[in-house]
Amino acid sequence: MLATQRSISGSSQSPRSPSSQPFLSVSVTDPVKLGNGVQAYVSYRVITKTNFPEYQGPEKIVIRRYSDFVWLRDRLFEKYKGIFIPPIPEKSAVEKFRFSAEFIEMRRQALDVFVNRIASHHELQQSEDLKTFLQADEETMERLRFHETGIFKKKPSDLMQIFKDVQSKVSDVVLGKEKPVEESNPEYEKLKHYIFELENHLTEAQKHAYRLVKRHRELGQSLSDFGKAAKLLGASEGNALGKAFSELGAKSEALSFKLQKEAHQLLMNFEEPLKDYVRAVQSIKATIAERANAFRQQCELAETMKLKEINLDKLMLTRSDKVAEAEHEYKELKADSEEATRRFETIVRLMNEEIVRFQEQKTIDMGVAFHEFAKGQARLANSIADAWRSLLPKLESCSPAQ
Repeated sequence: MLATQRSISGSSQSPRSPSSQPFLSVSVTDPVKLGNGVQAYVSYRVITKTNFPEYQGPEKIVIRRYSDFVWLRDRLFEKYKGIFIPPIPEKSAVEKFRFSAEFIEMRRQALDVFVNRIASHHELQQSEDLKTFLQADEETMERLRFHETGIFKKKPSDLMQIFKDVQSKVSDVVLGKEKPVEESNPEYEKLKHYIFELENHLTEAQKHAYRLVKRHRELGQSLSDFGKAAKLLGASEGNALGKAFSELGAKSEALSFKLQKEAHQLLMNFEEPLKDYVRAVQSIKATIAERANAFRQQCELAETMKLKEINLDKLMLTRSDKVAEAEHEYKELKADSEEATRRFETIVRLMNEEIVRFQEQKTIDMGVAFHEFAKGQARLANSIADAWRSLLPKLESCSPAQ
């Protein structure tokens, strides 16, 4: 999702003024490469402006690295079950691209979107982990990263690994001891179908957007090469013909620059938002997996409680001396079962709210992305047409009369 929700106060009131509208604005800026070799990484300046009273002041600037953003994402995923935690850009698997200017800028933009999604979410913005991320010094953040004991401790695994793990647990029928425990709900099935279909369509669209960027760049490079050759040809000719060739070369090189510029805009404003939504859908699938896990736990506890209840009835009929112990175990199990039911119902409620919010934001963001795409293509087409049109009279003057 694009960072359309970032709050910016244009009021002359003080950020701490009680009459000011509450706002939390975050900017991820100034990426800087630090270190060398395998120890090299990129740091970012994270600037927070807010009038939230629980924050240390109206403005705070901290330095963060990619692993700090991963820490924040992981903490939120563990604590806010049922909420679609914004996705984080993946690490580059190709060493030579890790520190290219384009890759660093793409990651900076994606991290900016990530943290602003959290800051604009009515529940996530209240997170203590977000406050820590936006205000703690670098030493504190490093300590927190190394002492993390959550599900992502070993590495920032792909969220979809959780989905696979849950599927494995739910479908454990190797020894025939368990049958898959799955939620039977038409609306839920419809939601899952929608999400899986959406992922396929977005992935396909992003793949073709990548090809468009690649073709723009290739055409730009070809025009640049042709422009150089035409200028050399013009230099070897004299009179009007040589001048026409030189101008043809100059126009080709100018158009090459515009194509390369448009390719970059296409990458940042069209392909990247599509890729970001692919990641967002994967995050939703991870939440679906958590819902499946919560449902399974609820069912298992309910089944165990029934067995305990039957056993307790038997003990009471036989006046066994184990009745007190069995009653205590039953009460504990009942409390656990009720808690599991509440946890599952909370996830369902939050997911219902989240999918509405997601669809509304997706409509806005995809509208912006496709508008930018169409506007850029129209701008490029007009530039190309104008460039060649302006050259036609000069080329015609060199051609034999028709």
